[in-house]
Amino acid sequence: MKLLVTGGAGFIGSNFIRFWLAHHPDDVIVNIDALTYAGNPENIRGLDPDRHVFIHGDIRKPEDVRRAMEGVDTVVHFAAESHVDRSIDGSRIFLETNVLGTQVLLEEALRLGNQIKRFHHVSTDEVFGSLPMESEQKFSETTPYDPRSPYSASKAASDHLVRSYFHTHTLPITISNCSNNYGPYHFPEKLIPLMIVNALRDLPLPVYGDGKNIRDWIHVEDHCRGIEAVLKKGDIGETYCFGGDAEMHNIDVVKKILELTGKPESLITFVEDRKGHDRRYAIDSTKAKTELKWKAKKTFESGLKDTVDWFKKNEAWWRPLVK
Repeated sequence: MKLLVTGGAGFIGSNFIRFWLAHHPDDVIVNIDALTYAGNPENIRGLDPDRHVFIHGDIRKPEDVRRAMEGVDTVVHFAAESHVDRSIDGSRIFLETNVLGTQVLLEEALRLGNQIKRFHHVSTDEVFGSLPMESEQKFSETTPYDPRSPYSASKAASDHLVRSYFHTHTLPITISNCSNNYGPYHFPEKLIPLMIVNALRDLPLPVYGDGKNIRDWIHVEDHCRGIEAVLKKGDIGETYCFGGDAEMHNIDVVKKILELTGKPESLITFVEDRKGHDRRYAIDSTKAKTELKWKAKKTFESGLKDTVDWFKKNEAWWRPLVK
């Protein structure tokens, strides 16, 4: 198999490439990444050049996409602008990359016809909106879309666009929506990596609002295993949701990080809440568990400890990324 991975120098994309190359020794990956602030060449350093071909390119540019998709039979589309705060400050690049970039990829896949056996689009649970705090309700594949931020709106639009190419053109697509990822190579602007690197530097840990927002956490390796399961067993045209069964208040996550780093809770600093901050996310992974025989293997406690240990051992990786 020859796969095109978009955004493969980013957090989840680079973890997927490392996972796939380790578990599929006969496959080759072409990796296209624009190397924006979150795309880091260090994330893919040391990979076998005979099995990993890197293209510095932009998915918004048809000529770059055409070059990257040459000879490819499977597309795994991670590339996206993904930080909610940045989308609030300026949404245009989110629309250009997440929607128009996806459209360029779909058009090239369509042009190649039967060469493309699978176009898998990686999305987020944020397209579903926010859940009530005091309920058993969770997101699933049948949850209506209700995006609340420019970021999630752009991802919702790209999901709908991908699905439309299946219904209109019979393009062989699948989609996955996952809960919040964490793990190695995570750019230190998101909650867990930011809290870790600030704790390691004895800097304040900024927590939005009252810190009671709830997220469902999934280790990035479990997410990669989920995508692998979709590519192997998933039905064309279907959507699969992946969660870690690990709902946590943000403030409790922060306190666990302080415990693992041996730092005092006095470092916690509550700051003005994000505009439109969703209160709770949680995913029901029943469909993936039943149809794909997938389940998250890492507990949040063990996965978080592994992640903190990785950041402790890889200061040379994260230090240039922080001020």
